[in-house]
Amino acid sequence: MTDPRFFTLHHAPQSRSTGVLGLLHELGLVEGRDYRIRLLDLKSGQNREPGFLSINPMGKVPTIVHAGAVVTEQPAIYQYLAELFPEAGLAPAIGDPLRGPFLRWLAFYGSCFEPALVDRAQQRTPAPPGMCPYSDFDTMYDSFVRQLARGPWMLGGRFSALDILWGSALAWTLRFGLLPSLPVLTDYVARVAARPAVLAAQEQDARLLAEVEAWRAGRAAKG
Repeated sequence: MTDPRFFTLHHAPQSRSTGVLGLLHELGLVEGRDYRIRLLDLKSGQNREPGFLSINPMGKVPTIVHAGAVVTEQPAIYQYLAELFPEAGLAPAIGDPLRGPFLRWLAFYGSCFEPALVDRAQQRTPAPPGMCPYSDFDTMYDSFVRQLARGPWMLGGRFSALDILWGSALAWTLRFGLLPSLPVLTDYVARVAARPAVLAAQEQDARLLAEVEAWRAGRAAKG
């Protein structure tokens, strides 16, 4: 009998959805038993094909489908999965003093951090502080760095789903020089990257990438 919590992850290797694989390993989930993966090749534009757009019109990964419900956007997916499997303890429950900070920094990621980093990466001039979703870059940056400085995790002494989300995002921004390589950031990224679940997710993603590349090569050979 299929577990009622069984879900589908629409995933593209070496993309934002790779972080979700880390979360799945932290939750103790097993591919095939607890979830299945539907692979997408972004290079060939599979995410813009009608089949996937009928699930997520934005054409973005990660996307999950559980019990007929479609969940998109990284913060929503991380919260949804952490609460779908509460036994892993990766999301503070209602009534826990850390519940508010947990939700705050999930929302902050999508509403402030990502818009600010996109503006910086695209070298776009942000709107004036009164109209900008993140006020200004320095204010956004200082806010989350002060939180990280409380360490070792985003919620201080408690590891949570937040750390998979923020750890993978900060690793990417540091790699491309979008943020300064301060110890508070590099040490945090290293702590997240060293977790066994994250290492296992990287191995899984490499295997999935090989599958996508083999499919792409086979299609090219057919002309």
